[in-house]
Amino acid sequence: MLSTGSNAHSAFAAMATMKPPLATLDELFASVPRESLDVGEGLFWQGDKAQYIFEVTEGVLRIFKIIADGRRVITGFLYAGDMVGVSLKDVYLYSAEAVTPVKVRRVTKRAFQEAIEHSPELRPQLFSLICDEMAAAQDQMVLLSRKSAEERVASFLMLIARRMYGERQMGRKVDLPMSRQDMADYLGLTIETVSRTITKLVSRGVITPNGRHAFDIAKPGKLLALCGDGDSYDDMGNGAPKTRQAVWPH
Repeated sequence: MLSTGSNAHSAFAAMATMKPPLATLDELFASVPRESLDVGEGLFWQGDKAQYIFEVTEGVLRIFKIIADGRRVITGFLYAGDMVGVSLKDVYLYSAEAVTPVKVRRVTKRAFQEAIEHSPELRPQLFSLICDEMAAAQDQMVLLSRKSAEERVASFLMLIARRMYGERQMGRKVDLPMSRQDMADYLGLTIETVSRTITKLVSRGVITPNGRHAFDIAKPGKLLALCGDGDSYDDMGNGAPKTRQAVWPH
């Protein structure tokens, strides 16, 4: 279980006034002990008071909302290095739950805001973070409104590949720790459609199974073409994704 993080504000209120100012957002969390989440355990729930901002240091979180008819809509998956809870709202607008064993660090929203105010170096980093989130939100709007089931699944595989490899050379293996139901709830599809589409990609030799929760991209150029974005695999050769946050909450 997560601890209450009662020492988070006192530690970072002091850090906010350090001279020289903090240089990176990561430094905000550096002195706070890591807390652990088991698979399926919630970090916070939709409607909870938004008291903390979290940095994921290990594992994968899913971000989701429960809509009026009771259905779950997943709006993002967060990986190590991502932050969650950065909002001006008084309550969390979504829930965060562990897909895998997760480790996080937390700071109070007040301490976070004070650090930003005292460190000009952090302001453009926060702005960049927000811009990445907005870009990813636009990408998902296109995904859900214009793309076919095959294009959605292909896009999801490529997004996860980008998250896994970051600035490194684009790899061929894609780990999918989330369930097929998670994928369906993110892509706006049924679990049957997701499974059928993955089977189709396997039968066409575009991807091949590699264990229980992973696939190898056998034909990366074909997979990227199936995304429907007009990109080429060569454009990704340097490993630089379009946005750092390829699968972000919104």
